[in-house]
Amino acid sequence: MKGKIKSTLVAWEGDSLDVLRSFPKAVREDLGYDLRRLQNGEKPLNSRPMKSIGKRVYELKQQDGGGWYRMIYLLKVGDTVFILHCFRKQTRKTSQKDLNLAKERLKNVLARIREEKKHERKT
Repeated sequence: MKGKIKSTLVAWEGDSLDVLRSFPKAVREDLGYDLRRLQNGEKPLNSRPMKSIGKRVYELKQQDGGGWYRMIYLLKVGDTVFILHCFRKQTRKTSQKDLNLAKERLKNVLARIREEKKHERKT
């Protein structure tokens, strides 16, 4: 008998989940589908690396008649995918403000992970 596959968790940083909820329904569904693929260990359909933010950081991309929508995430650490930032792009180039916010949230996530590992070693 095969063992049950452990599900990957999703951690939403800052206001990412609230921002995602403000996206049009079709965009939310498409991003959700790709996020589910990540949780199942599959490659998302519309993703690209964001090396300018950090290692193992990617973005999910969707577009509709109203604009471009992005979800920046840190690929699975342990059993969790960390959603760093969700936003609607106003121009073709990602704004420095959005890049900086994702970098700051990545820095905070990595610091929390280091602290958790430090505490695990002590116990």
